[in-house]
Amino acid sequence: MSNSQRIVFLDYLRVIACFMVILVHVTEQYYAMPTGVILASESNRFWVAAVNSICRPAVPLFVMASSYLLLPLPYSTGLFFRKRFIRVLVPFIFWLAMYAIIPPLFIESTGIDGMIANVGKMLYNFTDWSGHLWFIYMLMGVYCLMPIISPWLKEVNKKGEIIFLIVWFITTFHHYAKSHLGGVLGECTWNEFHSLYYYSGYIGYVVLAHFIRTHIKWGIKKSLAIGIPCIILGYLVTAGGFYYNSIESTEYYIAELSWRFCTFNIALMTFGMFIILRHIESAATWLYRPVKKISALSYGIYLMHIFVLVFMFSWLSPLIGSTPLAMAIVSIATFCSCVLITWIISKIPGSKYIVG
Repeated sequence: MSNSQRIVFLDYLRVIACFMVILVHVTEQYYAMPTGVILASESNRFWVAAVNSICRPAVPLFVMASSYLLLPLPYSTGLFFRKRFIRVLVPFIFWLAMYAIIPPLFIESTGIDGMIANVGKMLYNFTDWSGHLWFIYMLMGVYCLMPIISPWLKEVNKKGEIIFLIVWFITTFHHYAKSHLGGVLGECTWNEFHSLYYYSGYIGYVVLAHFIRTHIKWGIKKSLAIGIPCIILGYLVTAGGFYYNSIESTEYYIAELSWRFCTFNIALMTFGMFIILRHIESAATWLYRPVKKISALSYGIYLMHIFVLVFMFSWLSPLIGSTPLAMAIVSIATFCSCVLITWIISKIPGSKYIVG
């Protein structure tokens, strides 16, 4: 696809979101422990809250990038599944296996028994080292729904999409309501599916991407005037929520409540970032050439980055006294290394089955 045919801002968005994911996982090295949320100091608590929170829109941005051009589906359901699932599933299975086999044999002390346990678990879920691959399971579910909602998006008018998005936005308050009230809207021990359940989750970001592409034609000034306040408000709730909740509790469910990707604060940040980044249109810049190449490698970078990140963190962080500086250097080193490794792999015949 030539530059004139490409949606330039999506390449920038993928690269930015990919780096944000790595930065999120670097900050988690400063608090995520098997026994719960443990922060060594108040300084660490501040920096984890400040840095991690600004990066939380990375996941919904990826969902929106995948949806922006796909809906309504431009080809048959069968062709859609062949094109998307082969490109996504085969590399996913390869790296799921790598995370199941390599750590017990070469990093941990669990050996063959640990590897066998991991291989058994990977038949139904990700393993301890591949927690970031939860995203692919979710994305597969979104892909499965796309042929179902595609006919609706072809027929629905602007008002219909707005109504759906309003109801979906209401559901983004669900985690907060549930944490304070218990079950809401019909939830109980024998029914986890509340009345707005089928409007909730990542499908909202799919519809939001279509709505922005089809109906929002704002200029850069209006996008900044609306987008920046959305980002600021969402960020304050996200960062402040984690800082406060991590003091109140060491349980992940409570401490990370404001970090959940389908909360109203993350939705606001995602919307603000997306409508602003959408105004990046020019491919005739020196920066776009590497961005375009890295964008094409972004799936492989995402799949492999935990291996590289763990090495970089264990090597570099002890040498750097400052927490924010260590976060930045480890993230940049991990990102650049993954770009190089993925680029080298991409030169191998059949590399699409490894890095997409």
